[in-house]
Amino acid sequence: MTSGSEPADADVSFDDYARTRRAAVEAALDRLLPAPPACPPLIAEAMRYTVFSGGKRLRPLLTLAAADSVAPCGTADDRDVLPTACAIELIHTYSLVHDDLPAMDDDTLRRGRPTAHVVYGEGIAILAGDALLTEAFRILALHSESDAPDLRNRRLRTLSRIATAAGAEGMVGGQAIDVAATGTTSATFDAAGLRAMHERKTGALIRAAAAAGAYMGGSSDAEADAVDRYAAHLGLAFQIVDDILDVEGEQERIGKTAGKDAEAGKPTYPALFGLAESRRLAARSVADAKGALKAAGLGGRLSEIANWVLGRTR
Repeated sequence: MTSGSEPADADVSFDDYARTRRAAVEAALDRLLPAPPACPPLIAEAMRYTVFSGGKRLRPLLTLAAADSVAPCGTADDRDVLPTACAIELIHTYSLVHDDLPAMDDDTLRRGRPTAHVVYGEGIAILAGDALLTEAFRILALHSESDAPDLRNRRLRTLSRIATAAGAEGMVGGQAIDVAATGTTSATFDAAGLRAMHERKTGALIRAAAAAGAYMGGSSDAEADAVDRYAAHLGLAFQIVDDILDVEGEQERIGKTAGKDAEAGKPTYPALFGLAESRRLAARSVADAKGALKAAGLGGRLSEIANWVLGRTR
């Protein structure tokens, strides 16, 4: 076992594993986020309000689990991997802050609490999102003069992959498609268009989170490719389940306004395929994700994360 890591012990339940790793992420986020006097108190408060609002931490969990799955000794070094996992969570959180704005999805509830713009106003919410995105890349660039050349190369590869996933080719591009598509019907937005939108908006960062873990864990190219294939299927499953929960989920459980997608006329999997077929597509995507791991001989917690994504209720 390497320094600072928890063992991926098969005797530890997935719930306990996830709880332990989330706690490590929470503690690291608290250390890494700027605080006064380094930054104004209001922006520090707004950033922390959104980051520490009870998220699932799926993406950092993926990063950590992917690193462990490829590490030669079965567990990667948290000193290398944990900051990357936190940076990805900051990027995800920034995207939620901006997605909730009146100019985007106009949501007033997120994770069971009023959204950032409701609490702090639109201006501060935009700035908080900007700060979270910028801080993420500051964290990704952190290094030591004693870092070995291989570790520096892995950091650069990781940074490039995450930047691509967060930008116009990834999340930003997907959100642009979503904004343009809002108000369309399933008759004018086909399955290929729906999948392409979600591969960018949701799937790109999920894939980058897993790939980053593989890179930082010291994977071979073949292992990194297998993890990427796994995460591509997982991202699709996550989005389909998200769409289903928007139809069936209880607002108190899912922590956001239920039925908002249908009300806004957004193209979704249930709108296009119906609930039964959407469930089948989600299950098939999870099976494909696990198949990618099996074909590459990768173990660890990634299969359990896929099971959790399929069975989640929030």
